[in-house]
Amino acid sequence: MDLQIRELGPSDDLDELLDLSVRAFGPMPPPRRQRMLARQVAAIAERRYLAAFAGTRMAAAAGFHRTSQWWLGRDLPMAGVYGVAVAPEDRGRGIGRALMTALLDHIAVAGYPLSMLYPATMPIYRSLGWELVGHTYAAAIEARSLHTITAPQTSALRRATPDDAAAVRRIHAEVHAGARECGPISWDDAVVRQWLTDDELFSYLAADGFVAYRWLGGHGEIHAERVLAGSQETSRAVWALLASSSSVASTVRVRVSPAEPFGIMMRERDLQLTSDDQWMLRVVGAPAAVAGRGFPAGLQVAAALRLRDAACPGNQGDWMLTVGGGKGTLERCQTAAAAPLVLGARGFAALYAGTTLPVLRRSGLATGGDEGTDALFDAAFAAQPFCLDTF
Repeated sequence: MDLQIRELGPSDDLDELLDLSVRAFGPMPPPRRQRMLARQVAAIAERRYLAAFAGTRMAAAAGFHRTSQWWLGRDLPMAGVYGVAVAPEDRGRGIGRALMTALLDHIAVAGYPLSMLYPATMPIYRSLGWELVGHTYAAAIEARSLHTITAPQTSALRRATPDDAAAVRRIHAEVHAGARECGPISWDDAVVRQWLTDDELFSYLAADGFVAYRWLGGHGEIHAERVLAGSQETSRAVWALLASSSSVASTVRVRVSPAEPFGIMMRERDLQLTSDDQWMLRVVGAPAAVAGRGFPAGLQVAAALRLRDAACPGNQGDWMLTVGGGKGTLERCQTAAAAPLVLGARGFAALYAGTTLPVLRRSGLATGGDEGTDALFDAAFAAQPFCLDTF
């Protein structure tokens, strides 16, 4: 089979790309098609979309979002892979794996230390070093129960507009950094501005908080896409705002951090917290990923690590992890420890996101090392990763 994989450009047929997406993921209503088309046009202009061609026919395509991801109070660039589509007649022929191999190389050359994705199937992604590490969490709350959270006497909330994109982005950064959260992502101002133009989204802004929601099922439920607050007063204000519609909406559904304090603030245990979806992480550039991540303040670590990563050969080899002052470095070792901890790409992605070494050993993703160094690595990378966005 004559297969060519290359970047898509302005002269490529967008109708063919859209047709491929519909055949891969199913029919889409016109508004969703327009949003997808706008996303694809932006990604193509920024050289973030690849396609595989069987002769002149587009057989598969995939792109990545340009985002940043928070890890214990610090954010670093992250490529969010999305839209991985293979034509039904071309599945099972290795085209998807060839495309993802090329996309991973493309992400590495672009300088992204991390990549995440939401898998429809996992074998291809695992074969290239992505591993399941985190969740999105969804809470379903009886709207009337939120009335026990009283609003401040003077509300600092006001309606947000597209011109508030920079302020919304700042609040995301301040809340995620202040809470030392792991996994949430931040979008650039252009993406946030586009989100705020949605006339079915109702959003409110405070100096240190933000809430955005839409109605579901006509008016029976509210879906809060974002609830962020940096103080007790603002937390009360945003949750009380959602409660104010309880005479119409019976349920509030919201994606949240598993540590969101509304459960503490409510009088009764009148909510259900579930895992809504799972996502995979890939460490693309190990030294940059460690340098950009936050680590526990006060922890001092120096431990040897051997990485095996054929798909990203820049990660491969013997390293010394050093942690101190809330920061970390990963530097090449001339001579490794006699029996260093040994991880492949999947094992290192999982460790980076907080999966403990006893779990990795039982899963066959870690060898070498010893109990003493295991405890150091686990303390350094401790995390409860979650994400508020799916793509």
